[in-house]
Amino acid sequence: MDCQLNRDAFNKEYYTNTKPQSQHINAIKLTGHGNTANNNKMERINGEIRDREKTMRGLKIKETLILRRMQVYHNFIKPHEGLDGKTPAEACGIELKGDSKWITLIQNASMKTI
Repeated sequence: MDCQLNRDAFNKEYYTNTKPQSQHINAIKLTGHGNTANNNKMERINGEIRDREKTMRGLKIKETLILRRMQVYHNFIKPHEGLDGKTPAEACGIELKGDSKWITLIQNASMKTI
């Protein structure tokens, strides 16, 4: 009996000719607005973390600094295809020059006063 009620409710909601009808989205795309927007950027970052965590055999402690370092790398050093090969920092006008972007970043941060 309950199964029949569930089926009836489903059919009433999704197989009706009244408006508004539900919209079927059959594929996730990189572009989209409103209901067709997606979370590909977040999934990509999660994938990067999972890839790194796998080689480390798991994150041993919750407050590990590796996640902060990955965030800095992602935002300041890693070029992004969506930004025409620039890093997010370069896209904002922050340039890191030299052989080692890490060293330049640390030097620039140590000279900054708060």
